[in-house]
Amino acid sequence: MAKKCCVLILAAIIVALILRLPRLGQRPMHGDEAVHAIKFGQLLEEGAYTYDPDEYHGPTLNYLTLIPARLASATKLTQVTELILRIVPVFFGVLLVLLLLPAADGLTPSAAIYAAILTAISPAMVFYSRYYIQEMLLVCFTFGAITCAYRYTQNKNLLWAILTGIFLALMHATKETCIITFGSMFLALLLMLLMWRPKGSLASAAKAIKRSHLIAGLAAAIIVSALFYSSFLANPGGIFDSFRAYGAYFDRAGNNTLHIHPWYYYLKMLMYSRYGDGPIWTEALIVLLAVVGFIAVMTKKGLSSANVHLLRFIAFYTLVLTVVYSAVPYKTPWCMLGFLHGMILLAGVGAVVLVKLVPNVWPRLIVIFLLFNASVHLAWQGYLSSYKFCADSRNPYVYAHPTPEVFTIAQRVEDIARVHEDGKQMQIQVICPEDDYWPLPWYLRSFSKVQWWNKVADDVPSAPLIIASDKVQEALTNKLYALTPLQERQMYLFLFDEPYYVWLRPKVKLLGLVRKDLWDLYQQQQTQSVQSQTAGEK
Repeated sequence: MAKKCCVLILAAIIVALILRLPRLGQRPMHGDEAVHAIKFGQLLEEGAYTYDPDEYHGPTLNYLTLIPARLASATKLTQVTELILRIVPVFFGVLLVLLLLPAADGLTPSAAIYAAILTAISPAMVFYSRYYIQEMLLVCFTFGAITCAYRYTQNKNLLWAILTGIFLALMHATKETCIITFGSMFLALLLMLLMWRPKGSLASAAKAIKRSHLIAGLAAAIIVSALFYSSFLANPGGIFDSFRAYGAYFDRAGNNTLHIHPWYYYLKMLMYSRYGDGPIWTEALIVLLAVVGFIAVMTKKGLSSANVHLLRFIAFYTLVLTVVYSAVPYKTPWCMLGFLHGMILLAGVGAVVLVKLVPNVWPRLIVIFLLFNASVHLAWQGYLSSYKFCADSRNPYVYAHPTPEVFTIAQRVEDIARVHEDGKQMQIQVICPEDDYWPLPWYLRSFSKVQWWNKVADDVPSAPLIIASDKVQEALTNKLYALTPLQERQMYLFLFDEPYYVWLRPKVKLLGLVRKDLWDLYQQQQTQSVQSQTAGEK
């Protein structure tokens, strides 16, 4: 059974790679991805990183991205591609499947196999494994800590204690929301021990950990976390900032109205979502099987070969994490990945118990057939979410996401730069209130003279190419024609085709203006290109 388990989990890893790896540059960069990419560019080009307790989250994403960047011989941000960036969460999304191997005997091999399959095909897991943000890393490090801690309880090996400490440190160095995860893990451990009551005392359970091993694990955690936050000793103040950050993030969670959603937001998204004429999205299979698994774990039915203590810890951890994230008003879809992964682990148990409890062969085959079909549907949704609907607002996992028209902006700016005498040294002005221009810094990263403005600056000469929010159109027109002296006035034409604007995101429109002499050169080049193609065809 052990060999079969390894083979099938490795097969699940192949499925995970098939769903995650292709066309990593197809989806437009989300604003958050672009922010992290620009932050990484500073580390890549300057060799320096300073943790900011108010923004950007922890340093692991930045430092780990150095690996694929170095392998691709990239030394400047302009040489970095979406593939280089997004391969990092892809790796940890796949590692999340692999980590089921050392936990297989605790879950039971059959439950581990099905949990591996669900991890590989879950639409949310697939979609956010292709997102250059910290969430998939946090989920992977969390499960790494749980798995290593479980292995330590089985053989008291010092290595597992140290690895547990390292994974806990990586959680801390990844994202500030790890404090919610730590709290949920601690409460889950207490609840599990209260149900177990080893020899009538919780203290006896603590004595099972060797003091020297506990010290080694804590030392590993402190060292690894301190190294990351101090920028490997270049910025010792970053260690203090890593704790100071919680004040800023707690304040944001309570006061940011932009991302306030009702308590049932995550559960509704998982159970059933449909927008307009888009497809039906549901991961109800995982949620319902997780409920079955939770009940089985609490009642110990159908779990003869499983480690009930591990399963109860996972069950309580998942429940607490789900309740906390549902109760916090600030919500973004990727924040549910932590408890969704816990549900997947319980769903693996639930599926096995469900099959075992069916008394006869034919009903059991029917249950297996239904589970197979539902799993295929999950995999199909995983494909749709990451490829066909990867930037479509009808996809529930697409959240405040740029439209594919971002590519139109980037391409048209490149076209104008080709006919400008300064090329990519051409001056560009981007004017958007409240810095609402992301992810444009990523797409314009090869242009060295881009000015980013929150409002129209009347005292600054206008650039030959301007991209602006429609909110400042009146002020911009007034500057170009009313406030500019007649002898200095330039005629500007629309950069984009009719209706003369593009959608940066739903409800966010951008206008483009280009100086007429540049537009004429661009049109002339386009005409010559068409004539050359026509002559070549003849």
